[in-house]
Amino acid sequence: MKKRVLITGGAGFIGSALVKFLAEKGHQVYVVDDLSFGRRELAAVADEWFLRMDIRDSAGMQRAFDAIRPQWVLHLAAVHFIPYCNQHPALAADININGTISVLDAAAANASVEQVFVASTAAVYPIAGGALGEAHPTGPLDIYGTTKLACERIARDFHGTTGKPTIVGRFFNAFGPNETNPHLIPEIQRQVLAGARTLRLGNLDPKRDFIHTEDMGRAMEALLEAGVNGFDTFNIGRGIEYSVREIVEAFARQLGEPLAIEVDPARVRKVERMHLLADVSKLKARTGWAPRWDIDEGVATLLRSDRPVFA
Repeated sequence: MKKRVLITGGAGFIGSALVKFLAEKGHQVYVVDDLSFGRRELAAVADEWFLRMDIRDSAGMQRAFDAIRPQWVLHLAAVHFIPYCNQHPALAADININGTISVLDAAAANASVEQVFVASTAAVYPIAGGALGEAHPTGPLDIYGTTKLACERIARDFHGTTGKPTIVGRFFNAFGPNETNPHLIPEIQRQVLAGARTLRLGNLDPKRDFIHTEDMGRAMEALLEAGVNGFDTFNIGRGIEYSVREIVEAFARQLGEPLAIEVDPARVRKVERMHLLADVSKLKARTGWAPRWDIDEGVATLLRSDRPVFA
């Protein structure tokens, strides 16, 4: 059944992929984004369905909800690039926590809202080995993870107060087109497309669970379509982890040329997780979802891209 959908952060990296996917599925998609990190051209909606607004503007959010009367609300807007959050902890806390309160207050006051999805992160987990299930104890290492754990608890309280079905999705490492921050894969993409064949990177051995943004969009819609009752939390990852070296090898395979690595001391993190892997069995069991994009397919599309990287 087609829905009126409101997506916060829909001009960002993951949000823009979600907007495109849900619009192609026939949903009527509206976007709220202040464009502080996102780009208007990435949000593939008409101007009348795009609201440039700070999610901390409580009165503005309430007016937006009253005008749109969304049935599904997907709250993705946040400051999420960890180095930026570490440099601006008060801003990250303000936007991520107070912004979430503002969005959920507007959702609580609007009877049209049937379901809410709140984006969280794998950064809520502590350092651990092996695949992490949703029941694993939390223990964020940085301000970003701390703000998102707070948002999870705010989302739980929202459900407890309103009774509206509420889903928290813990995003693992996203990759795909339209990246707006210099994470690992777009940084490699940038250097390779600039002609570099010796890449300057930081820590090489940590492994991460990389999931394509299209697969993330499919997972979010699958959870909403599944009619999750109450409050529940799901990992959104691929269930496979790759080291930095393995990602570079994927670029080399798709490029058809060898790539060397030079460790850049300025990029080396002093505190680093060696593993961050999602157990996605709960997501698969609840929805029947399965990832479709592997690393090589995704890298191949990035090497064909003519869009500026995190411009």
